[in-house]
Amino acid sequence: VYVLNVSYHKSKDGGKTFARYNAPHGDHHDLWIAPEDNQRMVIADDGGAQVSFDAGENWSTYHNQPTAQFYRVTTDNSFPYRIYGAQQDNSTVRIAHRTDGYSIGERDWESTAGGESGHIAIDPTNNDIVYGGSYDGYLTRENHKTKESRNINVWPDNPMGHGAEGAKYRFQWNFPIFISPHNPKKLYAASNVLHVSYNEGQSWESISPDLTRNDPTKLGSSGGPVTKDNTSVEYYCTIFAVNESPFEKDLIVAGSDDGMLHITKNAGKNWEKITPPDLPEWSMFNSVDFDPHAKGSFYVAATKYKSGDYRPLLYKTKDYGKTWTKIVNGIDANHFTRVVRVDHKRQGLLYTGTESGMYVSFDDGASWKSFQLNLPIVPITDLTIKDDNLIAATQGRSFWLIDDITPLHQLSTTVSNSPAHIFKPTPSYRMDGGQFGRGGISKTEGTNHPGGVTIYYILKDTAKSTVSLEYLSADGKLIKKFSTKPDKKKKEEKLSIKEGMNSHNWNTRYPDAETFDGLIMWAASTRGPKAVPGTYLARLTVNDKAYETEFEILKDPRTSGTIADIQAQFDFITKVMDKLSETNTAVKNIREARQQINKVTEPMKGKEEMKDINDLAKSTLEKMKVIEEALYQTKNRSGQDPLNFPVRLNNKIGALAGEASSSDYRPNAQTLEVYKEIAGQIDVQLLELDKIFKTDIPKLNNLIKQKDIDAISFSKDLNQ
Repeated sequence: VYVLNVSYHKSKDGGKTFARYNAPHGDHHDLWIAPEDNQRMVIADDGGAQVSFDAGENWSTYHNQPTAQFYRVTTDNSFPYRIYGAQQDNSTVRIAHRTDGYSIGERDWESTAGGESGHIAIDPTNNDIVYGGSYDGYLTRENHKTKESRNINVWPDNPMGHGAEGAKYRFQWNFPIFISPHNPKKLYAASNVLHVSYNEGQSWESISPDLTRNDPTKLGSSGGPVTKDNTSVEYYCTIFAVNESPFEKDLIVAGSDDGMLHITKNAGKNWEKITPPDLPEWSMFNSVDFDPHAKGSFYVAATKYKSGDYRPLLYKTKDYGKTWTKIVNGIDANHFTRVVRVDHKRQGLLYTGTESGMYVSFDDGASWKSFQLNLPIVPITDLTIKDDNLIAATQGRSFWLIDDITPLHQLSTTVSNSPAHIFKPTPSYRMDGGQFGRGGISKTEGTNHPGGVTIYYILKDTAKSTVSLEYLSADGKLIKKFSTKPDKKKKEEKLSIKEGMNSHNWNTRYPDAETFDGLIMWAASTRGPKAVPGTYLARLTVNDKAYETEFEILKDPRTSGTIADIQAQFDFITKVMDKLSETNTAVKNIREARQQINKVTEPMKGKEEMKDINDLAKSTLEKMKVIEEALYQTKNRSGQDPLNFPVRLNNKIGALAGEASSSDYRPNAQTLEVYKEIAGQIDVQLLELDKIFKTDIPKLNNLIKQKDIDAISFSKDLNQ
């Protein structure tokens, strides 16, 4: 027998006696025991979930899986921007939404202002200033730069253990906090009234009356009869959702947790009740969002699950709340709604998060469709949109995001019915980054944004289709080509396709330098240069029918290098890759020539009548060997060998690519000088090799022909 509470208790004698046990985290809510093996259990708590294989004697950690319970989500204006949220029974966090590495790990997040349950607001003029709340009206200001944390509670009268009836201001433990979109110095906080500070919490003023029912029967102590839970989590008659319109200054809409909705058009001087008339009594408003496409238009999401009513409750108004339309058609009757968000670029495109997943509407809420994709079935507590990214806070599966919602902006019946279509992608930054380059998906790290440009395209029929995707400069010159039937001679790469929506990521790099089997270099690269910021083309070709779109590559805003610097870097690395290709091709040609010479002359060795051929073959091979060893360290067999055997010219020239690409700047003067010196040395060797190919090998071929023996032939022109 198991009893769950802060710790948990287990009885091995049918409940006669109990012993106390601890799991890695407290506040347990559920326990699952495998029906076929009572030693295997999963426990759910405020920290996530853990697994035991010995009936709770030992548990897995809760750090090995993304099971955080986030209440809200917001973002800042840094680059890359950070995602903020408060997680149940753990710290508030701010997390980079993408990195220059292969994942988003613990190194990329830190705790921030507030506590486990509150809203978070970030100063838009200084992203190191963060405001965060928690229970009992707790409100802090965090300065990440100076590491200062300051309490700025609106009314610091500790209410712990009291019911709400005695509080001057009733702060729910998830009370709203936000900054005015029209005045970065205007900080809002909501109890049962709306408060404003213009000096970072040094002083506060109230700009509303009580905007709740203020029903005394809802203000007593919560919990019981064994124990109370007066931490404000069960405070009622509070403002639970409030927002100021980014599109109409001083327009504020506030919703309470007891079913009241109010509006002010003059920054709180006058308030008007605008509750939808058919909203079930005692509903809790959970979100307010404004429509950028029409004045007086906004949307609200409400819930009544605490009363056992799980119906979705979404409403829209086009006239400042005078009339309302319920918009829930298509949402499961038991998927109660927590949040609705309006897309700022496509009119009528809405997103809603429910207790059991996501929905999307393309017709302003007249109908909804499931928008689950690969998202787990999980409560969606909040949504926000940033830079064409849709970000979801969940209770139980942490943060999730779609990093490009522009295909939704472009989707239409015509597009859906087309045999093929390529979407114009969101602009992409010229920065590094990728996804799990160390061999698989990590359970302790977030999936990173892929570096480069991601193209989305639709294919209706792939059974008999030959499909290619080309990336071109603005003037139509081919950079890279990917195909379902690639031409290896043209360095085309394989394109994998499927019916329906496809995506392809180009790392924005031009073709790599030529290589050869067994090539080992130290601190040198054969990677082509990254594209310079600007406009490019993507061309999808399906059975000879082409579809094109433009896309833009943006400069990384963190770099102080100019576009001219980046262009100079690109030109230099291109020159390095051309010279490295020339060098490595020479090594390949030497090796092919050696193989052919040895193949033809092997039967002649030791024969006096073939002495002239053998002597010329030997001297030719020796001269080529000298050149090969000048171009490449032929003793290399492992990645550590360059520590023992000096690197040669191809390694030296390749190293200059890494030298020049360390940042978005043009190569310095010394790099150019070293290139000139090494390239000159390479040219000397290539000139000697050219003489051998034009003089010695033809002479050897003539001698062989005179002996009536098959001549030496090559698979490619050795003079290339």
